[in-house]
Amino acid sequence: MSALFSPLTLRSLTLRNRVGVSPMCQYSSENGFATDWHFVHLGAFATGGAGLVISEAIAVTPEGRISPYDLGLWDDAHIPMLRRITEFCRAQGAVMGIQLAHAGRKASARRPWEQPGGAISVADGGWDNVMAPSAVPFAPNFARPHALSIDGIAHVIASFQSAARRAIEAGFQVAELHAAHGYLLHQFLSPIANQRTDQYGGSFDNRVRLLLEVTDAVRAEWPPELPILVRLSATDWADGGWSIEDTVRLAMLLKARGVDVIDCSSGGLAAHQQITIGPGYQVPFARRVREDVGIATAAVGLITEAAQAEEIVASGSADMVLLARALLRNPRWPLMAAHTLGAHIPWPPQYERARPR
Repeated sequence: MSALFSPLTLRSLTLRNRVGVSPMCQYSSENGFATDWHFVHLGAFATGGAGLVISEAIAVTPEGRISPYDLGLWDDAHIPMLRRITEFCRAQGAVMGIQLAHAGRKASARRPWEQPGGAISVADGGWDNVMAPSAVPFAPNFARPHALSIDGIAHVIASFQSAARRAIEAGFQVAELHAAHGYLLHQFLSPIANQRTDQYGGSFDNRVRLLLEVTDAVRAEWPPELPILVRLSATDWADGGWSIEDTVRLAMLLKARGVDVIDCSSGGLAAHQQITIGPGYQVPFARRVREDVGIATAAVGLITEAAQAEEIVASGSADMVLLARALLRNPRWPLMAAHTLGAHIPWPPQYERARPR
């Protein structure tokens, strides 16, 4: 029996397999609203056999968007189209997850394919109230942020909690908090971006305080029978930054607060990061957290082949894999991977005639 295509139970949910869709920004929204693009994009992964489909990063405030084209959930008006998407995907057998996020100092930026990169002006649709733990820009071509006040931090926490309530109404079953890739919650964690001297800066306990408070707020709103994931950058890949040892220590605190899975990514905080990239290069982070903390983990990062994904789960390196680019190339990757591994899983009846024989 394939380990990759065995079920995974998280609280009251059982995923049909251990292949998940990693959040992938589409930069195809207007005023935070989901569109037919998002319906087709996410729906294809559900019909393609993924066990867990996680939305792209969905901003909890307007100024928390990476770009003017990001999805948002700061208004009840955002709920109906998201509910249409979750209802369709759940009807195909997928569990639906939402990634709640705030871009912090990487906000008000151009889309990746637009040149020049970096900050987008107010005249072109950007905003001047970019926030961060400290007034330190991500890079010279990004906006100089305003350091969040204590009241501003309280607003961020409340915004995550409100977005979680809306996510439940929209039909999501899994919440993932985005504390990776150099966005706001990660910025507070790393001493590279966090130069505060109050209760949210300096020591490890102070730097992790915001993420723990956001976690508590979302866990209080999220149904107790449904799981919460946290995506962490296990290392900043930069001297003086966040480390895998910090990640293990934080994961223990998150586990005690009711987090069910640590999604182990890395990088994104420092423009001068030095990353050694190769197939499965982030998998050791997932294994380290899983073994040292005793919490379920998800592995990400250049996982492209069925045998590679199978080995990650079968060896105990992670409880599941989250794929991105491989699924963009082929949204039916799970169906074909199951065939490659000799696992018989259901196909949508509309596609059954295409099942390899």
